[in-house]
Amino acid sequence: MTLEDQFSQMVKENEAIIFKVSTVYTRTLEDQQDLYQEIVIQLWRAFGTFRQQARISTWIYRIALNTAITRLRREKRQTQHVPIDQVVLRYAEGTDPVFEEQVKMLYRYIETLNDLDKGIILLYLEEKSHEEIAGIIGISKSNVGTRISRIRQKMKAQLTQDQ
Repeated sequence: MTLEDQFSQMVKENEAIIFKVSTVYTRTLEDQQDLYQEIVIQLWRAFGTFRQQARISTWIYRIALNTAITRLRREKRQTQHVPIDQVVLRYAEGTDPVFEEQVKMLYRYIETLNDLDKGIILLYLEEKSHEEIAGIIGISKSNVGTRISRIRQKMKAQLTQDQ
């Protein structure tokens, strides 16, 4: 199998990761598609250097999040809001209206977070361990736990306000 074939297979198997990151860090479908492409380009540039010391999904998350955050800094955006529309809901596992509303609410809470916390909560929702999150984001394991705790407190406070 050629290097190009291996890369194509890796992207196809992990496209959900790239989609989630590109959706969380953009406002419009066009921006999401641009960021998705930019992430794929960065993955291709780094593909030859992947040493398989970490899982491929961890490596992809790290590159995707770094690409998204670098792009935000380059565009000098201070905050980023994610529109909750059908593009997000089509990836929701259920068709239950209550579930869909819960997904919308979750994304509304996530869009209030700063860029780093968005990445942390995205990885947390993917059931990554604190150690994996620390390795991907580049902060200490204890800092991950502290930030997740603060994010959860913030979300609970917002939920209380919304009721």
